[in-house]
Amino acid sequence: MQKFAANLSMLFTEVPFLDRFERAARAGFEAVEFLFPYANTAEEINARLKGNRLKLVLHNLPPGDWDGGERGIACLPDRVDEFREGVARGIEYATALGTQQVNCLAGKVPMGASDEMLRKTFVANLKYAAAELKKAGIKLLIEPINNYDIPGFYLNRTALAISIMDEVGSDNLFLQYDIYHAQRFEGELAATMTKQLARIAHIQLADNPGRNEPGTGEINYPFLFAHLDRIGYRGWIGCEYKPLAGTEAGLKWLEKMRRA
Repeated sequence: MQKFAANLSMLFTEVPFLDRFERAARAGFEAVEFLFPYANTAEEINARLKGNRLKLVLHNLPPGDWDGGERGIACLPDRVDEFREGVARGIEYATALGTQQVNCLAGKVPMGASDEMLRKTFVANLKYAAAELKKAGIKLLIEPINNYDIPGFYLNRTALAISIMDEVGSDNLFLQYDIYHAQRFEGELAATMTKQLARIAHIQLADNPGRNEPGTGEINYPFLFAHLDRIGYRGWIGCEYKPLAGTEAGLKWLEKMRRA
């Protein structure tokens, strides 16, 4: 049976961020994830986690200027110092919040940048981050994101992520496999998860098209959930989708899973 975490950056967004923890607990979730904790203090977030008996299973390293359109800075040659500062800040929050894994967003390709320089920068930054996070007992993850949703995102395919992980050569670097992003850009969902199982530390989901809840699109989620059980996936699955008609109304898929 799979373990599901509510993504508070996508679910219950009709209420302020700190109020989403209670809504997630009332909906039956035992764990949450979200993009970033940095707009709140660790103390504020911890109070909501503990008050609602929730576990935080994932957040991201600082992404640069998110509101300005940046989606990570890890591949940007002129932002290495800022990236390293973000690693320290990410470790500080993850340690305070009990988060055992954090995701590193690669960033978008700048105009005129060479692939050689982007890869060299990304690999070097990941080597640094993986080592620093390992000292704190925290896993580092990287996530391929499709170029329809984020045009120009550097890390856009599983094969690219694996080749970069191989080049980094750290035993503390893992794959965050987002089923929605993979379906949009490469398919082969079940086969890829089987092949890369040992390197996948976290999975996220949404259906396609629309990025809504399972059962609203083309992805055969009952098959994939059974497949993950068969191959022995034991990590969390983050529910990172846009509810079609409100979060609670869209949780029928999860109720069916719990009854199965």
